[in-house]
Amino acid sequence: MRISHLALDNFRSWHHLVLELPEGPSVLLGANGQGKTNLVEAIAYLSTFSSHRVGADSALVRIPIDEGEEVPAGAFVRVKTLGLEDREKVLELEIVRGKANRARINRAHVKPRDLLGLVRSVVFAPEDLQIVRGEPGIRRTLLDDLAVQMHPLFAQTRSEFDRVARQRAALMKQAQMAIRKGHEPELSTIRIWDEKFAHLSAKITATRHHVTTILSAPAKRAYEDIADSPRTLSLRFDASIDRVIGTKENDSRSADLEDVEAQTLRLLAALERIREQETIRGVNLVGAHRDDLSLKLGHMPVKGFASHGESWSVALALKLGSFDLLREEGETPILILDDVFAELDEKRRSGLAARVHAADQVLITAAVQADIPSELDAHVISVAWTPEGGSVAS
Repeated sequence: MRISHLALDNFRSWHHLVLELPEGPSVLLGANGQGKTNLVEAIAYLSTFSSHRVGADSALVRIPIDEGEEVPAGAFVRVKTLGLEDREKVLELEIVRGKANRARINRAHVKPRDLLGLVRSVVFAPEDLQIVRGEPGIRRTLLDDLAVQMHPLFAQTRSEFDRVARQRAALMKQAQMAIRKGHEPELSTIRIWDEKFAHLSAKITATRHHVTTILSAPAKRAYEDIADSPRTLSLRFDASIDRVIGTKENDSRSADLEDVEAQTLRLLAALERIREQETIRGVNLVGAHRDDLSLKLGHMPVKGFASHGESWSVALALKLGSFDLLREEGETPILILDDVFAELDEKRRSGLAARVHAADQVLITAAVQADIPSELDAHVISVAWTPEGGSVAS
């Protein structure tokens, strides 16, 4: 699939933009701070309703530089997509500051979640080095974003789990305060929330485990293609339930993380086992919010042991593997390369450039033309910022 037209209003640095995008590779060229990344961020946001740069949607709404200008209430992202057999769709999303977002498909009002799955994209950016080096939450986001694009209803499950987890954590805080004051904590309300928490947690863990399983082979192949290394990349899902209560040989409940009913029962048992620890500390100590993705090169963990070049190769392999997986599962996603060629050495640049041609549409941001491999033969769009009109593209 590809996007033929993009329109933005009050999105990040863009006051107003209407841009036609061709098939194949396009380079958004301009100095740092001109709005290149903001442009591709808008497209990527439509895929998962999450940004690779910020956590809060309110940050996506333009902040005027002129103190006399009224602050916009929201931002608009509109795209015309061309899918299988060149079928056109016009998708619109209004990001409203402090309120629920609004959406339309072909001018008909729909729920925002109905847009999920209609624009598939994979973003590779300098921030993705943190997939390898950062906290588990970043690796969970990698799996969740893939899951949302393959199964859009997963976004609703994850949102519901986050709500339940916050409520349960608040009750844990209340129990902690009671203990500190020398009172007996009230546990009956916590137990009421346990079942829903455990069931939603098991569903999310099952989905993440499945995504890890099907991502492993394409990520391994991508690493072999781009890295000059004799070691093999391997992925393993690290469920928090297994860390808390362990696994036993010949225990099918432990072995099958995709058996939601069995894992719900394991979680409920674990919650009873660690009840005292949770109330003393005032937090949820087990659940999907503590899952992780284990990455290894050969027998060594990537985090803490891989070189800088190996870490870049692993991060890139995970994103290229994600691209290959989405392509195998449905329509070919848009590939977005946000200012990454400047970060890669010649071999990794060549490996990435060779992969670009598998995409129907590639959007590349770069500060200088020299950062782009000549073999890409890309269409160039100049991006600049002006005090009068904000970011402009031509």
